Amino acid sequence: MTDQGTPADRSEGHTHSHSHGHGHGFMVHRHRDVTGGTARAAVFGISDGLVSNVALILGVAAATATRESVLVAGVAGLLAGAASMAAGEYVSMKAQAELVERELEIERRSLEKDPEMETRELAAIYRQRGIASAHATQMAEAVMEDPEIALEVHAREELGVDPSETGNPTAAALSSFVAFAIGALIPLMPWFFAEGNGAVVASAILGFLAASTVGGVLARFTERSMVRTAGRQVGWAVAACGATWVIGTWLGGVV
Repeated sequence: MTDQGTPADRSEGHTHSHSHGHGHGFMVHRHRDVTGGTARAAVFGISDGLVSNVALILGVAAATATRESVLVAGVAGLLAGAASMAAGEYVSMKAQAELVERELEIERRSLEKDPEMETRELAAIYRQRGIASAHATQMAEAVMEDPEIALEVHAREELGVDPSETGNPTAAALSSFVAFAIGALIPLMPWFFAEGNGAVVASAILGFLAASTVGGVLARFTERSMVRTAGRQVGWAVAACGATWVIGTWLGGVV
């Protein structure tokens, strides 16, 4: 155990070395935290807020030329969208965390009630991964010596989860709310100072610039092509705005 480490330990040292030690004296390389949910919520929040509100603003602007109508619709879209996204993020992450905790409690009780069976189960998992039978049993027995380590390893091997990384629903919800509001505010800003075609053009330009910026940040975060990722973000924004502009123009003509 000391020399080899369990497969879960070796995997942990490789994929999550930024947050766990468990006796490791080295770190192969660092990775960003992709499990917590807060960063993901912020990125998707600002992207959704931007695309949904620029589309809403341009759609309303196409249907009515009044500045007041666009402002009311834009602010309403900002608040409703931010609140909805925050609530959805909180509920989904809370439900996921509760589900994980339930499964961990089942595993915890099983470890306490029948440790021998759990040891054999863990040894069988190691054998399936190509570890020699005797060594697999030795590794499983070493893991089972510490109840906390045993729970963590069984959770990783059987459930594919890290007991310490269930995420923070409140932080994710707050991050979603703020990020969505920021994204939604960007295309609305011109309407606080201008109206008509000038405000429409300014909203469109700000929206597309912001969409490309979000795409660039995503590309840097995921280490993908900046041009492709930014182009994808702008493409979806253009498609959404085009659809709402056409619908708004049609509604403005018939209402």
